[in-house]
Amino acid sequence: MKSTGVVRKTDELGRLVIPMELRRTLDVQSKGQLEIFMEDDKIILKKYTANGECAITGEVSDNNYEFEGGLVLSPKGMEILKGELEALEHS
Repeated sequence: MKSTGVVRKTDELGRLVIPMELRRTLDVQSKGQLEIFMEDDKIILKKYTANGECAITGEVSDNNYEFEGGLVLSPKGMEILKGELEALEHS
């Protein structure tokens, strides 16, 4: 686990502010969801993604395809990715 060197205090309600730089790195939007895990004496926060959510469009559908390694794409997500890859080939 990599330390960020950031230390924050909790307020009287136990709330904690996650620094803007970390929210940007994880692409956590305002009111975005985080999953909370515990491991020994550690609290681990992870950007929440719904099971089967497309990595590009965010769509959750029975038509989504899960690739080896856990990447999930919807049909529209695959089209977007294909277009991006074709654009890279032609540049």
